[in-house]
Amino acid sequence: MKTKLDLVINNVCLRGEPDSTYHIGVNEGKIVAISKSDVGGAEVELDAENNLVTESFVNPHLHLDKVFTLDRLDELALEKYHQNQMTGAATAIELASRVKTEYHRSWIVENVRVALRWAAVYGNTHIRAFADVDSKAKLEGVLALLELKEEFRNIVDIQIVAFPQDGVVKEPGTDVLVREAMTMGADVVGGIPWIEHSDIDAQTHIDTMFAIATEFDAPVSMLVDDVGNSESRTLEMLAMTTKKVGWGGRVLAHHARAMALYPDNYHSNLVKLLKDNSIGIVTDPHTGPLHVRVKDLLEQEVLVCLGQDDISDAYYPYGQNNMLEIAFLASHLLWMTTKVDMDCLYDMITTSAARAMGLSKHKLQVGCIASLVVLDVPNTIESLRFHRAPKYVINNGRIIAENGELV
Repeated sequence: MKTKLDLVINNVCLRGEPDSTYHIGVNEGKIVAISKSDVGGAEVELDAENNLVTESFVNPHLHLDKVFTLDRLDELALEKYHQNQMTGAATAIELASRVKTEYHRSWIVENVRVALRWAAVYGNTHIRAFADVDSKAKLEGVLALLELKEEFRNIVDIQIVAFPQDGVVKEPGTDVLVREAMTMGADVVGGIPWIEHSDIDAQTHIDTMFAIATEFDAPVSMLVDDVGNSESRTLEMLAMTTKKVGWGGRVLAHHARAMALYPDNYHSNLVKLLKDNSIGIVTDPHTGPLHVRVKDLLEQEVLVCLGQDDISDAYYPYGQNNMLEIAFLASHLLWMTTKVDMDCLYDMITTSAARAMGLSKHKLQVGCIASLVVLDVPNTIESLRFHRAPKYVINNGRIIAENGELV
């Protein structure tokens, strides 16, 4: 007699196998069976009705402390950040920072709670969440995210980034706050070296954050060259520092939009540097007029994934924590519309994004963690076409949402 499982999903369609039907068994939070044959009974049994079942969605870049702050500001930051070639990006950040003079954990928590509920409903079970740390924000955002990280544990799993949005050299004392945030329980050391006034200061920014990362044995996420300036070179600085420190495989570069403007020879050498040091790229093409050369990076086997970046704040007015929506937008903006492209985009919001966040067990394989979505469509193209909430969302073996509602 077969042992009764915690959960079975019957009549499953897997990616790349449209003519086969599978059954998935889950026990103690892990996938224990994937078979064309019956896997046995379970406490809970779901019928996928021959629709697609995949890994749940992963967002490696969201400024979670800023969600729903758009109404607290005028639209000047949006105008500057989205203008042609992004030459006003630094000004946009200065304008957007005004909201932090009002930062308070109480209202940040309420905003974040809504965003995390949306994430769960749309199958986005893992988020790398940035929280500003500086003289204005202090540690209010970090404290809010730490509270919600515990509240949403095993519903939406959060990695908190201590993020010096306004600079390190420009904002004396910020490194002390970042170190304090890590001591309190933040998971990732952030950075934004291009915001500094000079290349020397940018390198100091990087070195200071890497010193904290090595002290806490933590990964690094840095926003680099998020500007329409072909002379901006902080991605190269980040890569060289990663090589020097030996932090390969633990560093993510976010945005890097200036790559779109780099001369071809320089771009090729930089891509090799990224690959050799296992540095992943997170791109958010829906939030600005420039983006990295995604297809070139993929052809050279650089890890590339998609992020939501913002939800209704000074940089982006939309967003609902729906990574299928992000992939749908990226399909248009990057002109990735073949079946191969769509499968690649799907990887960029599931397995590739999971690799970027260090989630080695986020795969639809026996022995891996059962964080899955049961869609209401049979294939990838239909998932992007409609980008609806999954029929079921499962995290760590437990159903957390059904038909667009939390359970």
